[in-house]
Amino acid sequence: MVVVLLAVQAAPGRAADELSVEAERRGERVDVRARALITAPPAVVWEVLTDYEHLPRFVPGIAKSVVRLREGSRLLVDQSGEARFLFFSIPIEVQLEVIERPPQWISSRAVAGNVRRMSGRYEIEPDAERGTVLLRYVGQIEPDFELPPLIGVAALRNTAYEQFAAMVAEIERRAGEAAK
Repeated sequence: MVVVLLAVQAAPGRAADELSVEAERRGERVDVRARALITAPPAVVWEVLTDYEHLPRFVPGIAKSVVRLREGSRLLVDQSGEARFLFFSIPIEVQLEVIERPPQWISSRAVAGNVRRMSGRYEIEPDAERGTVLLRYVGQIEPDFELPPLIGVAALRNTAYEQFAAMVAEIERRAGEAAK
């Protein structure tokens, strides 16, 4: 999944104590790093990250997400959507090979689609004493088409931020429901 950019401090009132996203262009590739400190049980974090079929319901920019194959800890997931910035839109169609290692990490890499290279990894680090989880994402995307110099990177950055923030918001929402 494409991730967030720009370093951002979470707004007051949010359960995430820290939420930051950074994106940097390196040639044709954009590297993304994101992290959030979330007050939620690790099981809820895992549940949201692996809710592939429902991602379009709560992650902006993802129009379709379908699990095509599940063999143990390996999955093939078809996703389509777009990266948007202002009036510009960049379509993204990808098939991801996903490897799950519950409850510590999930990694993915594109095996087909309109990207030359795309990979990502979520890491889940619980702190049982504090009841928090540090969620980290590291990824990179290199489209199979030319990115417009300023608009293309801005679109990927904007999409990454929105998607990571939406993932965190869904984790917080589900954690709140579970606590009731």
